[in-house]
Amino acid sequence: MLGYRFKLQKQATGRDPFNDLLKLFKELLIHTSGNVPEALSWLTEIDKEHKLTPDDYGIADFIQDLKDKGYISKDGQPGQSGGMNPTKKMEISLRQHALDDIFDTLKKSKKGKHNTRAIGQGDEFTAELKPYEFGDKLDKLSISESLKNAQINHGLDDFKLTQADLEVHETFFQSQTSTVLMIDISHSMILYGEDRITPAKKVAMALAELITTRYPKDSLDIIVFGNDAWRIEIKDLPYLEVGPYHTNTVAGLELAMNILRRRKNPNKQIMMITDGKPTCIKKGKKYYKNAFGLDRKILNRTLGLATKAKKLNIPITTFMIAQDPWLVQFVDKFTKANNGKAFYSSLGGLGEFIFMDYKNNKRRKRN
Repeated sequence: MLGYRFKLQKQATGRDPFNDLLKLFKELLIHTSGNVPEALSWLTEIDKEHKLTPDDYGIADFIQDLKDKGYISKDGQPGQSGGMNPTKKMEISLRQHALDDIFDTLKKSKKGKHNTRAIGQGDEFTAELKPYEFGDKLDKLSISESLKNAQINHGLDDFKLTQADLEVHETFFQSQTSTVLMIDISHSMILYGEDRITPAKKVAMALAELITTRYPKDSLDIIVFGNDAWRIEIKDLPYLEVGPYHTNTVAGLELAMNILRRRKNPNKQIMMITDGKPTCIKKGKKYYKNAFGLDRKILNRTLGLATKAKKLNIPITTFMIAQDPWLVQFVDKFTKANNGKAFYSSLGGLGEFIFMDYKNNKRRKRN
């Protein structure tokens, strides 16, 4: 557990011990990439040290409740050890947990769609009103303002409601957006004892839950990149692990752009979470690697794709969770080539940055 801290809360009178333990267990499960036995082992050790459980409810009771409530079973994700695996219910719960942690204020807000800066025959009200015109939808009618106009225009004694009295809400156009989220799984994401992959996974899970529940018309594709790049499913996010890889940003960008080419809606974007400069490209079937400084061959290929994405009107937002000089130099050149955006984020602030950029990138008029 080097480099990772958990917030512990003592049991409060009247609280449900299962739900208190479940929240911590979810954190441990994300950290252990879905390894239930390992997460339970850590939970047991934490309980011994901090006395989380009351006298009448122990870890064994918690494990039995996890089974009874359908959070773990013996037939979950393949490849896990110990005979206990997360269920689909747990995978959904993990995404909801990540969303609660990172976008807590969002979860409590009114559900809606993405807005653009243009007004017209849209779906979400602005603060503006306008006189009713033929063709305006009546479900946009402002009842209170229309009745007030009728009272002013005709009086109470001869009260009537005419077309001239009607006012309707101005509305925003809704935009649909296709997003590709790129996650760096190179070895540096756990280098020097600092866990960078777990926060990245939590952000990806939160973003996936946000899009699928709040913006169901949007699409989200998730890819990981190391020496190569490949797509993963949303359900695979909790099990994501870092490998002994270099950073082939080119492979990730090529795959992301190929995915977005097949998306029909005009609003497209790439978000990339990484902690390092590109150190690898592929030439034919062979890899060319250089982890020292900014290699000109690797840099030029990467910048070329950034420029190509710009021509295709695909902005790239880069979220850097490290700030060494070589990295800053690369990000500056990359962002200028794409005319995109870059954020240098602490691990704790990564989720907020991701969400703010996701929201901001939606405010465009649909063609």
